Amino acid sequence: MSGKVPPRLLESLVFTKLGTYDPAVLVGPAVGEDAAIIDLGNGSALVVHNDAISGASTLLGWLAVHIVANDVATRGVKPRWFLMTLFLPENASPSLLENIMSQVDSAARELEMMVVGGHTETTPGLERPLVGTTAIGVAPLNQVVSTKGARVGDFVILTKYAGIEGTAVICTDFCHLLVERGVPREVIEKGSRLVQRVSVVPEALALAEKRLATAMHDPTEGGVLGGAAELAYASKKTLELWADKVPILNETRAVTEALGLDPLKLISSGTLIATVPASRVDEAIEVVKNLNLEASVVGRVKEWNGHLVELIKGGTVTHVDDVYVADELFKLWKN
Repeated sequence: MSGKVPPRLLESLVFTKLGTYDPAVLVGPAVGEDAAIIDLGNGSALVVHNDAISGASTLLGWLAVHIVANDVATRGVKPRWFLMTLFLPENASPSLLENIMSQVDSAARELEMMVVGGHTETTPGLERPLVGTTAIGVAPLNQVVSTKGARVGDFVILTKYAGIEGTAVICTDFCHLLVERGVPREVIEKGSRLVQRVSVVPEALALAEKRLATAMHDPTEGGVLGGAAELAYASKKTLELWADKVPILNETRAVTEALGLDPLKLISSGTLIATVPASRVDEAIEVVKNLNLEASVVGRVKEWNGHLVELIKGGTVTHVDDVYVADELFKLWKN
């Protein structure tokens, strides 16, 4: 199956082979955690996240920057530095490299980040370019937010809409398929422009600055449902998720219905999941809306009851017990 390696393999084959223990590492590799947190010993924390982009092609450079920047921002830390390892097909033209790097440059300038290193090569056997990326930031240690901090009684807030990144990728890399399925051109064009909304840096930093979020998570692979499962796993809680309250754009509904995909399982960079104490929910919503962004209450945090997520839709409850939810986008690439 495409996508993330199952937790049992990570725990047995990866997390047991991490080199020399360093007590300065407060949060290291862990299922559901967005970024490493390292105590610099002077009241500051170094926050580092590494990721890869394998489910997009046309928008590769833009997403390469924003996806890792989001994961640093969910710690409540402004991303400052960026590194990228870029693997190009053997027959790649210089124009492909130029296009990718132009996107990287634009995204980094938007976030006021600097590209400080990386590696670029042509690699045998590739059909499309792939990237591995790293973002780094520094902030006061007492301001850093973890994914595992959700508390019983917290409400779950979702910013913007489910499936933002996935919709943009589908409308660019699979435009021909959508046309074949009868999706109007104007819907496809509007969906492709959603790539401009994949950053959660503004709302994540604003919620952290006001100390409103007990936990934050960037729901990438596996979409909103996968993000909720990972946050629940990290926090050792059960998340009750109200499917009918999750906002979904008309463009996302159009493309997912045409292709038979579930929008709640569609990669969702641009959406932020945050848990907020019940007494501060209205304040959190107001903070996000002051940024001219949308925010919705879509669930609540409960004591662990044996399930990661209780998905409630139309009066029916579906239990999610696997921390990794297969992303709908991989179905398209596989086919």
